[in-house]
Amino acid sequence: MTAFDGIEADGFLGGRLQLFQPSSGYRAGLDAVLLAASLSAGEGETLAEAGSGAGGALLCAASRLKEACFSGFEREEAMLDLARASIALNEMAGRVKVVLADIAERPADLENSFDQAFANPPFFPPGQTRRPAAGKEAAFLAHTPLKAWTLFLLHVTRPGGRVTMIHRAAALAEVLELFDRRAGEIEVLPVRSAPGEPASRILVRARKGLRRGPVRLYEGLILHQSPGGAPTDRAQGIMTGAALDWR
Repeated sequence: MTAFDGIEADGFLGGRLQLFQPSSGYRAGLDAVLLAASLSAGEGETLAEAGSGAGGALLCAASRLKEACFSGFEREEAMLDLARASIALNEMAGRVKVVLADIAERPADLENSFDQAFANPPFFPPGQTRRPAAGKEAAFLAHTPLKAWTLFLLHVTRPGGRVTMIHRAAALAEVLELFDRRAGEIEVLPVRSAPGEPASRILVRARKGLRRGPVRLYEGLILHQSPGGAPTDRAQGIMTGAALDWR
């Protein structure tokens, strides 16, 4: 690990990817890796991430989906600088870029621009959870409502394209309501820490503009063999760069 001026380069995907992050405050981790692993894309497809931060999910996805191109949209200049440094370090500049943007806005020139879009929005509205530690507010407190995140994803995605989101399981009803009449073929994959435990996260994906198709609830992903125990084989594969099989 290399550190300078409060910044560290952390290894992801079994060391295949190096990501510059702040030494303290919010740091990308499991949620970013799960979101990236849940994506699939063919040759030449374009994918956008809303709120890309330092590039955790963006670069993890680009590391595996080598024939696709990625754009990250982020409003924090400091995070953009870190993401650009990581893009250069991992030699991805030819197909990965990050752009200064506020996802609360939906510029006309971005409408229907990408084949897919994805996001890991902040989880809690201000006042509904204990104040996060310094440096983590932007990652955990949703000063921009979840509806704005959903509308941005749908705005930038072409009709029929896929949008994917990771969120806390308690937000499932809200996520489904936001997709209702805006997207179809909705799929939900719960994520549990250990067998028998309630889901703590959900991965949700849908196709923009479709009005038909059942909502599919999959069995889900279990991360550990027992509470606090070793990772499952499936989780270990994802952490080292394998794709997440939704089924």
